[in-house]
Amino acid sequence: MRVVVDPVLCEANAVCVSIAPEVFELQADDTLLVRDPTPAESLREKVEQAVAGCPRAALRIEAG
Repeated sequence: MRVVVDPVLCEANAVCVSIAPEVFELQADDTLLVRDPTPAESLREKVEQAVAGCPRAALRIEAG
């Protein structure tokens, strides 16, 4: 799996960070960093929750 953020849509609400801090990080300049764009399969449930919880639908999971 590969995690992708659309920087145009992302408002850095940090919902994803609260759900999966192993994968997402809010930067000092209020931009979202995908710390681990290819997280372990063991994190899939958290990543799926983060994607589903994104208020701007700025995250997606791609096969990879």
